[in-house]
Amino acid sequence: MNAPLASVLFVCVHNAGRSQMAAGFLRHLAGDRVEVRSAGSIPGDQVNPSAVRAMAEIGIDIADQRPKVLTTEAVQASDYVITMGCGDACPIFPGKKYLDWALEDPAGQGVEAVRPIRDEIRTLIEGLVAEIDAQR
Repeated sequence: MNAPLASVLFVCVHNAGRSQMAAGFLRHLAGDRVEVRSAGSIPGDQVNPSAVRAMAEIGIDIADQRPKVLTTEAVQASDYVITMGCGDACPIFPGKKYLDWALEDPAGQGVEAVRPIRDEIRTLIEGLVAEIDAQR
């Protein structure tokens, strides 16, 4: 098996909604070409059920994922660090590509409110995959 082209870490506060949907999309669209991680500065107890439902509607299962705490090691091991509203809680290391995606927080929202966030994340992920593929 070839080594992944890149390693991507998605970070939001609770690692329960946006970062989990982004990780699910990236795994789905890039397969094993990209190593995918997600974490939260203050991880929640479970993945947002509305996020799980919104992703299931388009055939991506993130129900088995669990929020994980953000570690310095995860950041150091990643080429891309994509933050989604975690602000100053995200550690900065030289040599990483940092992107900040300003996405509405789906916490506590129903699936109807989560769908547009999901679709926005998909568009961002498609652009990211194209960027990573272009660097071959």
